[in-house]
Amino acid sequence: MEFENDLDKLLAVMPPKVISFITLESLNDVIEIVLDIGRVPEVRHSGGKIEKLGQEIVNDDDINFVITRIQNFTHDNRSGIPGTLHRISAIRNRQGKVVGLTCRIGRVVTGTIACIKDFCMMGKSILFLGPPGVGKTTKLREISRLVADELGKRVVIVDTSNEIAGDGDVPHPAVGSSRRMQVAQPELQKDIMIEAVENHTPEVIVVDEIGTEAEAHAARTIAERGVMLIATAHGNCLESLIKNPTLSDLVGGIQSVTLGDDEAKRRASQKTVLEREKQPTFDIVIEIQDRNTLAVYKNTSEAVDYILRGWPIRPEIRKVDSSITDKVADVQHEQAFDVKQVKDVETPKDNKMNFSFSRQDYVEKIKPLKKVYLYAVSRTIVEKIIETLDFNVEITRNIEDSDIVIAHKNFAKGGAKILNSAQELRVRVFYVKTNSMAHIQKVLKEALDIQPGDVAATQDYKDETDLALDEAKNAIKKVMEGAPEIELAPQNNHIRKLQHELVEQYNLRSISIGDEPNRRLKVIRK
Repeated sequence: MEFENDLDKLLAVMPPKVISFITLESLNDVIEIVLDIGRVPEVRHSGGKIEKLGQEIVNDDDINFVITRIQNFTHDNRSGIPGTLHRISAIRNRQGKVVGLTCRIGRVVTGTIACIKDFCMMGKSILFLGPPGVGKTTKLREISRLVADELGKRVVIVDTSNEIAGDGDVPHPAVGSSRRMQVAQPELQKDIMIEAVENHTPEVIVVDEIGTEAEAHAARTIAERGVMLIATAHGNCLESLIKNPTLSDLVGGIQSVTLGDDEAKRRASQKTVLEREKQPTFDIVIEIQDRNTLAVYKNTSEAVDYILRGWPIRPEIRKVDSSITDKVADVQHEQAFDVKQVKDVETPKDNKMNFSFSRQDYVEKIKPLKKVYLYAVSRTIVEKIIETLDFNVEITRNIEDSDIVIAHKNFAKGGAKILNSAQELRVRVFYVKTNSMAHIQKVLKEALDIQPGDVAATQDYKDETDLALDEAKNAIKKVMEGAPEIELAPQNNHIRKLQHELVEQYNLRSISIGDEPNRRLKVIRK
């Protein structure tokens, strides 16, 4: 289906000094037109470029020219052009006079959700996150049409600023047969959300920009009534949303929990930890990284639990390549946890764009994913090793799911329940003597059966402390072989202290020289 972007209707309300410098063709990549009294009009392009329109400055007559041709501004200083998706926002002075206008161009873009169409058709609630300008509202609009027209669902859009379905009493054709409820004032959005459920028996509710605690509670009420909820929220990523006390309820909220001694030891964590408080409002969270890249958390509960416990979590990355000229978008579906879950998604025959999912070639070449259970071993160090050396390993919280157990040698005796369980499940157990980076790395390579000929066997991860101590060892060797003194690279106070202690073990002398942040050690003979 093709839609008109109604650019001619926007130009019809622009003052003559603007019209004389722009055409329909020149607006192809323009995001907004800006008019400020006392300044030259300008257009802002999608790539960040700002273009001045002539040299005449905007005056009161130009502002009034636009205001008299559009509807009255609402309480949030927004207006629009009926039947279009264009939005015109006002800037007022302290007396309430309009002294500036931001004319944002609204366009219908199709094909933006094809790479996540399978998720949209599951009937699960979906939350979109992302910075302004990446297309969150555009995706809501297309999902509304997809669910209403192709799935035949009863869809109600709660349209606070008329950005989803456009201005005027008749919703824009881009939302298909979805119904739209307008919101008189932004602070009433939560009430309209509840009213939509109580009065209009929807199967799906679409909301743009959940931003307050009351709206988050309204969203939970909707989800608990069995209604599919599609929404966007303030926040760039899932982790930032979890840390947001106002909106964290959308993904289950967080609470402080005090663990018992055994559980804290098993997790290798402090006794007071943060955990998810309840079931998330949304089943799926999608981070919009840019217009063509989406990171999908298919199980919000699991993703939040992993993040709160500091475990590694990799979202499923889906991409749409918009550069293909024959309107066939190549969707890349990157490996996340289980590559067997990758399936082709059927696209309706009348859709002009065809989409296909394909696994990356390297997925076929890597070794099977290993699940490792840690017992009294530093999870932080293990995660750094896995990430840096790119081991195909996932840390699991259930010993029943594990392929390998890595435990601290101190707990090998005494019949620990976890180790007994590993023996019953016939899971191999590998022991580390210390929680040092080098030793854990060595044991992990042994557990993963990395052979001397493998590329990973030649790789080692060292943090800045290890590298600094290696430098000190080399300096000690040179001084003992006859060099009078050796200066080391600048380090922080903690690392310098470790270097001092190391030098003393070899009966040499070391002094700190220089000022922060360039303070460093000098190794000299006694």
